[in-house]
Amino acid sequence: MTPEEVLAALRDAADPARRQGMARVGIRVEDALGVPVPAIRRIARRAGHDQALAEALWASGVHEARMTAALVAEPARFAFVRMQAWARDLDSWDVCDMVADTFAATAHVDRAIARWARARHGFTKRCAFSIIARLAVHADRPDADFLGWLPVIAAASDDDRNEVRKGVNWALRQIGKRDPALHAAAIATAEEILATGTRSGRWIARDALRELRDPATVGRLGR
Repeated sequence: MTPEEVLAALRDAADPARRQGMARVGIRVEDALGVPVPAIRRIARRAGHDQALAEALWASGVHEARMTAALVAEPARFAFVRMQAWARDLDSWDVCDMVADTFAATAHVDRAIARWARARHGFTKRCAFSIIARLAVHADRPDADFLGWLPVIAAASDDDRNEVRKGVNWALRQIGKRDPALHAAAIATAEEILATGTRSGRWIARDALRELRDPATVGRLGR
């Protein structure tokens, strides 16, 4: 599909009335069409993987076109400079988290986490922690990698921007649900964050501890 064909398909699938509901859950809708995510995924499957198409869709600035771009992009063809450009453009949590899936599969993922976890731009910073959360769920990586990211999580826990604190919390919870050793380490990190006394840190830690200490979580991990 060409960029024009993808955009036409997105407009055909759009329901502008959905934009109000999107705004209620914190999605930026100024450039949104109101396309449901399942429809975006269907259009992306029709388009296939095509990095040039992904770049053109991203450049359009259309909210759902950028989500489609994340799905059709080819992780192996991403240069870090292009990842940086996309990360700077992020302005909504749903696009951020979908892009995180793509970036998690690139060769530059560790460099991205290390740099973006200290970013000034809120959604760029969130992207680092969304990537960690995705890796914790899906990646075949050693525990040492996740243990190394726990101090990064703790360091960002004082950022009270909503997009950041929710990303930090998500990363902490997903690491803690990965295996028994990481469960114990994540709980210890949450307790350390709680002890710092920052407003965002208290929310991050308490929410994480609630899930990590839930009997269902503990039972699934065999602890």
